[in-house]
Amino acid sequence: MIRAMMENQNASVAQEGGKMGSDGYTAPSLRVQLNVQDKQVVIDNGMVQVTIAKPEGFVTGIKYNGIGNLLEVLNEEWDRGYWDLVWSEAGSAGTTGTDDRMNATKFNVIVENEEQVEISFTRMWDSSMAGQMVPLNIDKRFVMLRNCSGFYSYGIYEHSGDWPAFNLPQTRIVFKLRKDKFNYMAVGDNRRRHMPLPDDRSPRRGQPLATPEAVLLVDPVEPEFKGEVDDKYQYSCENKDLQVHGWICFDPPVGFWQITPSNEFRSGGLLKQNLTSHVGPITLAMFLSAHYGGDDLVLKLAPGEPWKKIFGPVFFYLNCTSENPLKLWDDAKEQMLSEVQGWPYAFPASAEYQILDQRGYVNGRLMIRDKYISDTLIPAAGAYVGLAPPGEIGSWQTEVKGYQFWTKADSDGYFSINNVRTGDYNIYAWVPCYVGDYRNDEVITITLGCQVDVGDLVFEPPRNGPTLWEIGVPDRSAAEFYVPDPNPKYINRLYLNHPDKFRQYGLWERYTELYPDSDLIYTVGASDYTKDWFFAQVPRKIDDSTYKGTTWQIKFKLDDARPSETYKLRLALATANVAQLEVRVNSPQANPPLFSSGVIGHDNTIARHGIHGLYRSYVVDVPGAQLVVGDNTVFLSQTMSTSPLQGVMYDYIRFEGPPSPNDKKDAKSWTCSRNSYVLDNNVHI
Repeated sequence: MIRAMMENQNASVAQEGGKMGSDGYTAPSLRVQLNVQDKQVVIDNGMVQVTIAKPEGFVTGIKYNGIGNLLEVLNEEWDRGYWDLVWSEAGSAGTTGTDDRMNATKFNVIVENEEQVEISFTRMWDSSMAGQMVPLNIDKRFVMLRNCSGFYSYGIYEHSGDWPAFNLPQTRIVFKLRKDKFNYMAVGDNRRRHMPLPDDRSPRRGQPLATPEAVLLVDPVEPEFKGEVDDKYQYSCENKDLQVHGWICFDPPVGFWQITPSNEFRSGGLLKQNLTSHVGPITLAMFLSAHYGGDDLVLKLAPGEPWKKIFGPVFFYLNCTSENPLKLWDDAKEQMLSEVQGWPYAFPASAEYQILDQRGYVNGRLMIRDKYISDTLIPAAGAYVGLAPPGEIGSWQTEVKGYQFWTKADSDGYFSINNVRTGDYNIYAWVPCYVGDYRNDEVITITLGCQVDVGDLVFEPPRNGPTLWEIGVPDRSAAEFYVPDPNPKYINRLYLNHPDKFRQYGLWERYTELYPDSDLIYTVGASDYTKDWFFAQVPRKIDDSTYKGTTWQIKFKLDDARPSETYKLRLALATANVAQLEVRVNSPQANPPLFSSGVIGHDNTIARHGIHGLYRSYVVDVPGAQLVVGDNTVFLSQTMSTSPLQGVMYDYIRFEGPPSPNDKKDAKSWTCSRNSYVLDNNVHI
């Protein structure tokens, strides 16, 4: 089995490697070689050979295990392996812009010895290209190590203090593999399969659907895919789970894997969803994207705003076997763990990259104070605790310029955040089964080698009174609600009988089929949110071009109504897409409503099968005078209806009574926090 074992924090990297297989064969230990030619450079360590166009920095060829080129030889050389970005002028709306393959203009050798080769492809900003080229200095680096079955890449972007403003919605690394070789994709243990061919998406073989990414395969090359929907967003993944993905070739058995050992340089935090791999066969290393968040996740640099960031390194791992080709996936997961354990790497030569002894550590304990659950502090078991640049509460989920460092608290609420780059940070957290976000007001400055103990921190989740009723589980996802089976005409067989059934195409259309004449009605105490609460509040289809906003009802009983008191309706949204949510109580036509969100969100989660986008939380004051003893109704109206893909997903809804010194403990919520969340300390984030 191949390994790329990193010797922690040594200047040189000792690794052992070989071809995976029961035959026990190990590749000879050969030095890394660099061959600089007129229009290309070749780096070779006897296991892998990588050819890169000079000076542009496109990867034109990867030779491994007898395959002359793993990349798609039918593509132009600039369209096989490359860094790219999307940029737009300052003030531009939306998440699109100009695609830029980042053609470098200069090549440099940074390190060349028997153990390591590091090469650089740079493009410097030229003011004469203002408006035509993104105002960034760009340095693309490639690294190959001795006895390492693969190669690394990282990039350094810099915007000087006197350069123009601009927007940067996306940047990434793309590899396009040979379609005649790689047709088995793996994103996770239960998300792997043989994939259709790119030809199947052509107009002759595929029928375009409501979104440009989705195609119904009507006449695929391989008949087994007939009737399936292919959509790259069906394979998206949260950053916290996005550490290894790739493709397998069965003849000969070879794997090509993209391994991301750290989330620190990705935008949007652990819950940000990114693309992985998709039909092509294509594999992506996403660093910055606006997917599942819209304009809020676009990096926007002001005029004269200095900015510098290093993306990566990420590892492109190659393996082979003489056994079952599917074992290559298991080996890739083991290699990922090795890379994670070796982070931060010791080998990058850029001064912008901070090695272990240049970084700091933060540890502490997070506790929860909620008098309606316990008289004493509660350990924040399984809390996600992180460091991100100073900002507002919850700002980490739209943070795109700096670095983030996250960990998971243990069952007693203790946490340790390791390998933090120097700089200023706030501590942020959120706790499964509790509403809201935590932020510690004190700014923490990380210096070289520092160890900061913040002691006990206390999070007071937002609450005004005892829980009278609740719907869902506050986990920032709509996954616990009713997700219907897909229309049989629009299926992806991977997700049949799968826990992620929300990834099927066209589920928004099922709402109209289930509620053709009237909207959803949920009765507290009788309804079951796993069966009776549709996962997304979307418009009802009237005809092929007309949609109507929907009003859902929550019916509940009160044994006591206090006219002079104020009740609270707490709404946590898992996503919103060009939606407007209005709340009324016992008066469906009241104008104005008790609450209106205004038009919110550009997450596009409904179309992209993501089950959540950006988290939003609201609290609605409900005057006790509007409530009655006995039957009451909350009306939730989603009024936007120009598209079937507008709407919201709820995370959690709670109705709180007015506070009272004699309130009993909220046993229902405590049961939720103990039993609805399973702590997993083996997740690498």
